[in-house]
Amino acid sequence: MEEYPTTTPAALIRAASRWPDTEAIVDDQWGERVTLTWADLLERVRGFAAALIDHGVEHGDRVAIWAPNSYHWPIAALGTHYAGGVLVPLNSRYTVTEALDILDRSDARTVVVSGAFLGGDHLADLVAADTGRTLIRVPLDDAPAGPPVIDWSTFAGSASAAQLAIADERALAVAPTDLSDILFTSGTTGRAKGVLAEHQQTMAGSFGWASNGQMTPADRYLMVNPYFHTFGYKAGILPCVLFGSTMLPLAVYSPTEAMKLVAAQRATIFPGAPTIFQTILDDPARAHHDLSSLRLVVTGATIVPVVLVERLQGDLGVETVVTAYGQTETSGFITTCRPDDDNETVATTCGRAYPGMEVRIGEQGEVLARGAMVMRGYLDDPEATAATIDPEGWLHTGDVGNLDERGNLKITDRLKDMYICGGFNVYPAEVEQALSRIPGVTEVAVIGVDDARLGEVGRAFLTVLDGADVTEDSVIDYAKERLANFKVPRSVVVVDTLPRNASGKILKRDLK
Repeated sequence: MEEYPTTTPAALIRAASRWPDTEAIVDDQWGERVTLTWADLLERVRGFAAALIDHGVEHGDRVAIWAPNSYHWPIAALGTHYAGGVLVPLNSRYTVTEALDILDRSDARTVVVSGAFLGGDHLADLVAADTGRTLIRVPLDDAPAGPPVIDWSTFAGSASAAQLAIADERALAVAPTDLSDILFTSGTTGRAKGVLAEHQQTMAGSFGWASNGQMTPADRYLMVNPYFHTFGYKAGILPCVLFGSTMLPLAVYSPTEAMKLVAAQRATIFPGAPTIFQTILDDPARAHHDLSSLRLVVTGATIVPVVLVERLQGDLGVETVVTAYGQTETSGFITTCRPDDDNETVATTCGRAYPGMEVRIGEQGEVLARGAMVMRGYLDDPEATAATIDPEGWLHTGDVGNLDERGNLKITDRLKDMYICGGFNVYPAEVEQALSRIPGVTEVAVIGVDDARLGEVGRAFLTVLDGADVTEDSVIDYAKERLANFKVPRSVVVVDTLPRNASGKILKRDLK
């Protein structure tokens, strides 16, 4: 395998040296276009790092970012690393109570935070909480910053030559085994856990992802995945740093805005969750936007509807569609399909293990993973770490799956989601895959509910397109034609939306 930098400061310095005049970021969201080359980005990051150090950030200190996708985010994240700090991304959907819990648990004393945005104001919430932390305002509007807040331009542009020199020394001192970040899990089953990732683990995953996507400096990457998530940060920002591709951040997703940006910027790479592409494929205005520049679409979740992959290849005409699988505990990377895989492999599996990773199937069909991307452990939780990573180094994912003869992984469900109907194990994901093919159905979630005779039976929750002719009887009839009787849902509920956590994952416990 090609050698690659094992810390983000080293990767950024290399990018500025190899591609100094290539566009690193183009952000046209805030009333004026901001375009930064890789040489520009390095200078912005150096200045931000120097300011952090001047405000007391030491090697290993935690710096949080609570803001939507914008050009400020990569500068703050890479600047934190450049100063030797540890990044703590905060989900932009968090309430202030949730955010303060993460800040307290991670001991982050510095917060890069946005003001008024989409009806909320994270900055005002933190000021009102009066926590004594250093608050650096990301200026998404024209409102002036005031005490105790430091405005972005004042903070990031204040470094002297001597301070920049100190920042450069810090960057060179960052080791592959230093912590790069603490990302908190989605918390679908309880309190979120802080995942401790080292630079070498993070960079191994980001390099593997970008290499698999055959990224180059000619690529232009539309970034709708939130930067606070591994998909936006470790499969977004960092692959661009490693391969010189241009970042095109989008803070508020809509199919219209995404398609407009693809057309205007000639975006070539567009990763996203399955629901992102569902909305674009179903948008009646899709034909009015030139999406022909797209060469690579990457989607992934525990379950990706097969029909969606087929439509991306057929209806959207994208040359390469890849599905992948990972968890926060592995920096987001466990397996991936390859660009030269056949359509059936892409449509029905999550691909094979990334270089440096191993996958095997354990007890009860649980997927186990081991290798270069596996976390150091959970923050302040040795018991949870020991329960998740066994003495042989295998991470227990909690997902159920199987491997084919070529090593391709197929996820069938979460262990906790399985239910037993009349003595037979039912994995909801299989039922969801079948029902997702019904015309007019946009999303499916299946759970087990109590039944006096069979113990548990399936109940399907659906969201559908406006005007779609989808009824309980038609769904059950469809299922009976395609599934064994014990897998057929006994009831169907059509809902406007499905309950989700702050990362957008469906909360099946709330459906119960």
